[in-house]
Amino acid sequence: MTVGQAVEDAHRSEWAAVLAATVRVTRDLDLAEECVQDAYLAALHDWRERGIPDRPGAWLVTAARHNALDALRRAATLRAKLHLLVEPESHEDDDPLRLVFLCCHPALSPDAQVALVLRLVCGVPAAGIAKAFLVSEPTMAARLTRAKKKITAARIPFRMPPAAELPGRLDAALTAVHLLFTTGHTAPDGPSLARDDLAARALDLARMLHRLLPREREVRGLLALLLANHARRATRTGPDGRLLRLSEQDRSAWDRRAIAEADALVVGALRGGRPGRFGLQAAIATLHASAPAWADTDWPQILVLYDALLDAWPSPVVALNRAVALAEVHGPGAALAELDPLLRDGRMRRYHYLPAVRADLLRRLGRAGEAADEYRRARDLTANAAERAFLSARLSELG
Repeated sequence: MTVGQAVEDAHRSEWAAVLAATVRVTRDLDLAEECVQDAYLAALHDWRERGIPDRPGAWLVTAARHNALDALRRAATLRAKLHLLVEPESHEDDDPLRLVFLCCHPALSPDAQVALVLRLVCGVPAAGIAKAFLVSEPTMAARLTRAKKKITAARIPFRMPPAAELPGRLDAALTAVHLLFTTGHTAPDGPSLARDDLAARALDLARMLHRLLPREREVRGLLALLLANHARRATRTGPDGRLLRLSEQDRSAWDRRAIAEADALVVGALRGGRPGRFGLQAAIATLHASAPAWADTDWPQILVLYDALLDAWPSPVVALNRAVALAEVHGPGAALAELDPLLRDGRMRRYHYLPAVRADLLRRLGRAGEAADEYRRARDLTANAAERAFLSARLSELG
């Protein structure tokens, strides 16, 4: 392994732990970020000279803390840097999770929560986050700065939420991790269908949440959902980068070990009360993934699960996905009628999967002209090159 690869691996797997440990010293998010970035830069030079350490994470924590102590000694006063309140009896092993909950404090907007998770927990640069949110880099940098200033001004503590606050804070954390995975699973723009680095970071974060909160059913559900979807990553595109539909993918090449792990987690996520949205989504994903290569997808059961999910989480995106299952069970005509209310939903106006699904249903009904219009609309709404190529190919098939 080269030094560059070792640093990249450490960035993906250790960033959150290194930053969280440094926050303990600086009690200042901006200063901690600077110190950690300098530690990674130092690693590129030091590891070439002295070799890659046995424990890269520990090396980076030590280097970042030294940077922090040097910076604090240079500061005019230590007190000016003590913005975050750190529990004196807290354990450092929990620090990455504390960082997640700090980012997902209800005082911050949902977009700010996700952006902070991407930046602070996953180490994604502001430019990468800007692309995910389809905004300019200066706009995203300003949003991140405002969010961190709000944490400072509100004196939001670097600690685990009290038991009474945990349910609300946990849902925000799970949502942020799920959105991170979604951004990696299908990139909003760029030449490739997926951003495997972002998806892998989300999966690492979900594992960390499960390790620290193993009895939380929705944590199990989130991890199962990510595992089941990530298990298909190698087959979602062909050798030429062409997007492959689920029916075209080689199921024998799916990661069966990950799928088996997801199956076991789903059992725990659905047991013990009314299922949550992540548990139900995981059940749908594992049902897709668990079918053997020679068998058809169990669409009637998937439709039942979507009915339950729509009841638990009334979302236009869920309604759209349910329509796909409905088409497989009751035909494209029934599904097309279910999409009419979504056309009047302003939130769905720029969601390219809505015209893409409508195009497919119209094509199956023999309404080629209308289908072509919808394929063009969907293509114009996505900046992902693989998706644009797929939609263009479908359009060409209509003649």
